[in-house]
Amino acid sequence: MKFRKFCLCIILAAVFSACQYTAKDLLDSDESQVKIRSIQTRAFDTTDREKTLRTIIATLQDLGFVIDNADHNIGSISGTKLNYYQLRMTVTVRPRGTTQLLVRANARYNVTPVLDPEPYQQFFTAFGRAMFLEAHQVD
Repeated sequence: MKFRKFCLCIILAAVFSACQYTAKDLLDSDESQVKIRSIQTRAFDTTDREKTLRTIIATLQDLGFVIDNADHNIGSISGTKLNYYQLRMTVTVRPRGTTQLLVRANARYNVTPVLDPEPYQQFFTAFGRAMFLEAHQVD
């Protein structure tokens, strides 16, 4: 019985220690916030917010994400991709001046922010192509 309690304590300690990620950890990372934001953000020469949000949904689905949440009022789309790990990406759209929309992607592996540029590059490459094809009405 004591052994079972000991094992339970060890398991609970491991679970709770794994959940102690804070925003300070991200700020203390080797990557500067400006560099991270530059990886996560692109400006697009369009003001059609609805079309941009629909294209984000289609792009995430094409990349294997399942859409978890889409709030067109806020301009936020979230999706999850399950491979060997759980990758969650949230993409937001907001105006930038009068002629552009700013699209920002934020990705996490489980609870850990993604600092590697690859998932962002994959998303923005696919999204850029989709926006180009949509703008030129190519099927």
